[in-house]
Parts: sequence; structure tokens; C-alpha cells
Amino acid sequence: QLQAFGGGLVQAGCSLRLSCAASVPSLSNRYMGWFRQVPGKEREFVAAISRFGLSTYYVDSVKGRFTISINNAKNAVSLEMNSLTPEDTAFYYCAAGSPVSSAKYFPSAWRLWGQGTQVTVSS
Repeated sequence: QLQAFGGGLVQAGCSLRLSCAASVPSLSNRYMGWFRQVPGKEREFVAAISRFGLSTYYVDSVKGRFTISINNAKNAVSLEMNSLTPEDTAFYYCAAGSPVSSAKYFPSAWRLWGQGTQVTVSS
């Protein structure tokens, strides 16, 4: 199971760090990632990282502002979010799985999900 935490309410321009820990390590999960969702919209890919941190992927809107990292010793993935804008306001979910290359951008390709954490950015 995945447990995400670290969300909150911040002002635009500020930073937040989200973390997600897996209760049981799983070598079958080649990637860990983050998605976000706002009411009435589909869940959106934010970032992903390969198990050993060699490859990272980001949605264009967060490139240069967000950084995903992995700590295999703790079975955890983090998302450092800088220069937050109101458009980043969403419920953030962590995920784990082994999606094939182009499928990692789609929620259906991921096997495990955390319960999510709310991020609210005020203007």
C-alpha cells in the first residue's frame, strides 16, 4: 500500500514537498509517480521516476519547477514543488507500477495508488 503526505495550503510562489511511502517493497514496480486531479477533470500525469532513479519524466507544465526523487532504502518517492501557482491546486496521488513506455502518462497503466493529499495554492 502507498501512503502519501505533505500537502497543504500555500501562497503562490512558495514550495511544498510531497512524500509517498510504500508499506511493502515491491521489485515488480519499475516506476513510481505522481498524478493530480481537480474536481470535474481527469487525473493528470505529473511526474514519474524509474526504480533506481535513472530516468525521470514530467508533464510540460511542471518542468523546471517540480523534481521527483526516489529513496529505495525507504521505499519512498518524493515530489519537490517550487514556484507553485494556483493552477497547481489539485489532489495529488502517488502511484507505483510497471507501465510500458508511452503508457506511463495514463492512470490506467499504474497498479498501486495512494490515498492522495490536497495541495492548495492561493494567489
